[in-house]
Amino acid sequence: MRVLVLGSGLLGVTSAWYLSQLGHEVTVIDRQASPAAETSHANGGQISVCHAEPWANPSAPFKVLKWLAREDAPLLFRLQADPRQWAWGLQFLRECTPARARHNIGQLVRLGTYSRTMLQQLRRDTGIQYDQRMQGILHFYTSQKEFDGALNPARQMRELGCERHVISPDEAVTIEPALASIRPHLVGATYTAEDESGDARQFTLALARLCEARGVRFLMSHHITRLVPAGDSITHVEATDPSGRYVQLSADSYVLAAGSFSPALAAPLGLRLPLYPAKGYSLTAPVIDPSLAYEVSLTDDEYKLVFSRYTTQDSHGATEDRLRIAGTAELGGYERQLNETRCQGLLRRTQELFPGAADLSRGQFWSGLRPSTPSNVPLIGRSRVSNLFLNTGHGTLGWTHSCGSGKALADIMSGHLPEVDFAFQGMTRASRQSPAVNTVKTPV
Repeated sequence: MRVLVLGSGLLGVTSAWYLSQLGHEVTVIDRQASPAAETSHANGGQISVCHAEPWANPSAPFKVLKWLAREDAPLLFRLQADPRQWAWGLQFLRECTPARARHNIGQLVRLGTYSRTMLQQLRRDTGIQYDQRMQGILHFYTSQKEFDGALNPARQMRELGCERHVISPDEAVTIEPALASIRPHLVGATYTAEDESGDARQFTLALARLCEARGVRFLMSHHITRLVPAGDSITHVEATDPSGRYVQLSADSYVLAAGSFSPALAAPLGLRLPLYPAKGYSLTAPVIDPSLAYEVSLTDDEYKLVFSRYTTQDSHGATEDRLRIAGTAELGGYERQLNETRCQGLLRRTQELFPGAADLSRGQFWSGLRPSTPSNVPLIGRSRVSNLFLNTGHGTLGWTHSCGSGKALADIMSGHLPEVDFAFQGMTRASRQSPAVNTVKTPV
């Protein structure tokens, strides 16, 4: 089967990899000059299977209201005259009930666990390198209220098979000595030894090279202008090439993996994808004192920030050591302009926690649009358009879920039953329990 994948971020490239593994002829198209140039470019780096509590949870409505007037709020609704934003917000509130939050945690944990297994298998099979660290993820708390609120979600994740252990402040410092400077402020922590971290951009670029070696074709600097339908299917994709000329690209099936821009491409087909962009920020700074820099990937739950460390050695033996600090979410449309207040918040918190570890004066800021559903559960599977498949809406967990999403989608498109229990689009519960996967519902 000829497949055209729309988007060359993590989800597009992993889809291409697993589709090519199953023998399909795959082409990837993207408006950027190289893969991983947008949301996958500088994210937080965590494979955080066991921190799967969605933004939409019972405590969220009060927090969102409290944060509305705070420019540095961890989750900020920057209200717009945009019906899509308001509709997304109402759906978000509906997902905040205890029952919905429990259901969504189950979905995210199952997909995340499967995806981490697929990543580990891919690493064994290919030897792919991406500044990976397998030292787990430690969540630390400097607020008693935040720590108390984390205990029930951690228990739910343990019930789902995640080994997320509640530990004392002293145990946290033993696992990550760089936290010693804030030991008097720590009230508790949780630790998951099985979780990982790594540079998502390096991974995507390396996997794209492996895809090309298998015959996958990449059409970069091609701007998709529309998906052209005929009846209940797509006949071709219209795009402009690097010279600005219109080209038509046809395939047997199409994968929509265009992140936050997926709804605009899908809308003319009558598909209403419940996605809205959540702008996240990151800071990358060179390490100047390795003894003060953390080794274990960390999450600061009070400030909703994640911390990863990347150490790269080139062919000449030179080492590049850098810290990545990422977080916050700003729902205010599609602009990517850096907000100075939010950038300074990243700097300030990093300096408070790890003084002297990195040269923050040389820090590089970045922002990216995370394609977020109200539930945080991504859209993976078959759409109402017969030859259009979805792999989008992963929000903050695109890196965590990328390999599992790509593998499951490739299975679905090849007529195989996915290996993970998940609410895939276009599949009824009966079809998820049967080898026949072509039972279609109306997902969007």
